[in-house]
This record gives sequence, C-alpha cells and structure tokens, in this order.
Amino acid sequence: MCIATAISLLMILICAMATYGAYKQHAAWIIPFFCYQIFDFALNTLVAISVLVYPSTIQDYLRQLVNHSVVNPTCLVVIILLFISIILAFKGYLISCVWNCYRYINGRNNSDVLVYITTNDTA
Repeated sequence: MCIATAISLLMILICAMATYGAYKQHAAWIIPFFCYQIFDFALNTLVAISVLVYPSTIQDYLRQLVNHSVVNPTCLVVIILLFISIILAFKGYLISCVWNCYRYINGRNNSDVLVYITTNDTA
C-alpha cells in the first residue's frame, strides 16, 4: 500500500511539473513527464508482444477468468490485441503532443532565431 501511494504521489508530482512547465514555458519541466510516457509506451508494447508470443497463456488465463464463455478464446485474444493496439496508437499520439509542446517551448526560448529587418530606406 505504501509503494502504491508513493508511486501515485510521484505521478501527481510529474504531471504537476509538466503542467507548470507548459504554463510558465520552461521546457526542462516537461522532460520527466515525457520520459514517463516513453516508459509507459515501452511497457505496453512489451505486453502486446507477450500476447503475440504466448497466446496460449493468455487463453488459459481467460478460460480461468470466464469459465463458461460463449466467445472463442482465440477471438478474445484478437480482441485484446486490437484493444492494446488502439491504446498504443493513442499513447503514441500523446507522446507526439508532448514532444511538440517541448519543441515549441524550447524554440520560443531559443535565442538563435534569425531576425530579418526590412525597411524602405534605399540609401
């Protein structure tokens, strides 16, 4: 229970840091949230790979979970893979959103922007 509470508080802190960083336009504050998203995406990818590699284990688990299921266990594995694929696509989209936010803030705070001065002076 203590570990779950600590992880929950850490996640709240990381999300608050990302929100503060986006609001105050401090790009470095967004990095921990971005790293968490990458880690979460990698774990979900490993789950999808394990469902693909060991479908019999998932089928056995589903048989234990639902004793008299009307749906074929192979069909349930396909449904689970489809669900995980949708989740991975959505997480990938959110990762790109956070990365674009980081690049935007980092670009605004970057002083290496070229400034072109145009005037009507012909002299």
